[in-house]
Amino acid sequence: MPTANTTIPIHGPVDLLTRLDSPDPETKLKALREIKNQIIGNRTKKLSFLKLGTVPAVASILSSYATEADSQLADVDVSISNIIVQSAAVLGSFACGFDAGVRAVLDAGSFPHLIRLLFNPDEKVVDASARSLRMIYQSKLAPKYDFVQEKNMEFLISLINSECENVAGLGASIITHSCETSAEQRALCDAGVLEKLISLLEGSLSQKNATLESLAAVFKNNPEVISKFVGLENERAVEGSLSQRDSSLESPGTALKNNPESVSKFVGPESGSALSSIIELTKDRYARTRLLACMCLIVIRSASPNYLQDIGIKAKLVYLLLELLDDPGQVGDEAPFVFSSLVAGKEDLQKLAFEDNAINKFCNQLQKGQLHPKRLQGILLALADLCSKLEGCRLTFLSLKVLNQVIDALTHDCADVRTSACICLRSVTRSIKNLCAGYFMKEMVVIPLIRLLDDPSVSVQVAALGAMSNIVVDFTTHKSTFIQCGGIKLLVQLTKSMDSTVRFNALWALKNMMFLADDRCKEGIFLELTGSLLASLICDPEPCVQEQALALVRNLVDGCIKSIEYVFAEDGILLDAAGRQLHNVSDEVGIQGMYLLGNVASGNEFHKEAVMQQLLAQADNGDQSFVIKFLQSSDSRLRTAAVWVIVNLTFPSCPGAFGRLVQLKNAGIISQIRNMVNDSCLDVKLRVRTVITQSMTFGDGLA
Repeated sequence: MPTANTTIPIHGPVDLLTRLDSPDPETKLKALREIKNQIIGNRTKKLSFLKLGTVPAVASILSSYATEADSQLADVDVSISNIIVQSAAVLGSFACGFDAGVRAVLDAGSFPHLIRLLFNPDEKVVDASARSLRMIYQSKLAPKYDFVQEKNMEFLISLINSECENVAGLGASIITHSCETSAEQRALCDAGVLEKLISLLEGSLSQKNATLESLAAVFKNNPEVISKFVGLENERAVEGSLSQRDSSLESPGTALKNNPESVSKFVGPESGSALSSIIELTKDRYARTRLLACMCLIVIRSASPNYLQDIGIKAKLVYLLLELLDDPGQVGDEAPFVFSSLVAGKEDLQKLAFEDNAINKFCNQLQKGQLHPKRLQGILLALADLCSKLEGCRLTFLSLKVLNQVIDALTHDCADVRTSACICLRSVTRSIKNLCAGYFMKEMVVIPLIRLLDDPSVSVQVAALGAMSNIVVDFTTHKSTFIQCGGIKLLVQLTKSMDSTVRFNALWALKNMMFLADDRCKEGIFLELTGSLLASLICDPEPCVQEQALALVRNLVDGCIKSIEYVFAEDGILLDAAGRQLHNVSDEVGIQGMYLLGNVASGNEFHKEAVMQQLLAQADNGDQSFVIKFLQSSDSRLRTAAVWVIVNLTFPSCPGAFGRLVQLKNAGIISQIRNMVNDSCLDVKLRVRTVITQSMTFGDGLA
């Protein structure tokens, strides 16, 4: 017997948009429901509907029906409430994990209407509005809420105190998004918000997650708030259901971050077995719980070096996190990031991980083919951290033949992946052995990196510059390839960037390119840079840029007499810029500037006299020379650089050495050097004695 066809027809976006304009409430309601069902979890569908202007249409429906509901007070028609609920749900679906959707919802003016609906007498309307607002507050585009104002704080507390799960969660989400300053953190604590947030940790899983995020925002860089939290949290046991355990794990981990005092309190006698409970949870049957337990222990260990330093704990954390890499879901995506937080900057843990075959395990993951962008990003960052210090890790990485996969990631659609690939390359290319062997001097490595210098993402540009800075140090046999691909031109162009970080890293790469370069390479780079551009970079508003610009010129003039002539191009604009800048600079900038002058002073008489003019320019005006200030610096590196200049100016075999010694003595520089004969730094002491010995050649009166 034939059966009736019960398939629900699926309408296209244009048809559904037309149905939204229908005067029939039931048709409008069905259209809203179908739009919601089509766009949930489907970015492509969301984009299609966005392009047709669906969000403003739904926002208009929400606004008009919310106004009608207000006019009816307690006797709101059910159909009106249903349309409001579905309209709010559609807007929330557009905003969920989709910044373009959030922007469209905010631009359509829906935000104030959704806030107003939180006071609606219908619980379903309130819940739907709170859900949508929570979706909006997952995005950085959400408006910041100023809860320092008393009325706003009262509203926030009313949200957190709500019995509605989504409303209370919304309150926590608002705190996460908006709490940024210590004043805001104190205001929340003084209002009793901290105690209420802690109580929400016993709520539903979504409440706990939202609460944990908000607690992290309240705790950030605020020891006072953390101490208060620890005091309140001490009596809580780390036990309960899976979701309760997950929230308890994240809570202490977030609270104790970068706060040794709080860690001490947490693991002290008043805390009972809290720490041992977290350690025990690393054996839990659920992968997420094990990951959270590891994360918590890492936070405690990082914040307080007095705890969890036992080799067994370290080995256990490494083993568990490597095991979690095999999880096919979210845990496996997050595990590399947690692993990175464990080993980053810690050579002992990197060695431990290396011995546990961590490089092999991450490389095996990398060879699996198509990976989720987040997982790929995490693996690349983990490999970068593992290879950052130990040559053994780099050699193992290269032996596993995964460099091609890293290079492929340089062209990935996701900017975060491209950035991570560059960071990984930067760590691997720290291997002097492989640089000298020309391992990275290949078009397959160089060309993709050069292309990334023009990437639309500044983060990618900076990361690419970092990798390139290592590779060009020994870029001898393939310089022509680098130049022909436009590498120098792009680096020079980036020195003009409005972003100081880009300028800094571009100069760093050029500085390394200039290191021990031959005359032809130096000439090519200088022609692209020009003396005027370099002079402007030496006088850049940012000290870090000044330092790299001076270091570049230092490498430029290092070597033969011909190289020194570059600082006299364009009427000596470079030397004058360096001299002016040294009158009032930080130690780091001063070090590079003095080594630059030292290199110039190693030249002929003309070069030495030019340096003397820079050193004594202030003395001629009756002021103390900056050299004396540098010689008195607490930084031994700056003292060493300053003495080197004097050594190069006073070689007895040079015709003008005696005259320069007299000038230096009259300026008080020689007497200052004589006072440094017992300097605490051996390098300084040796150079000082060299100056004194050289001056004694001309008689005791100058010594």
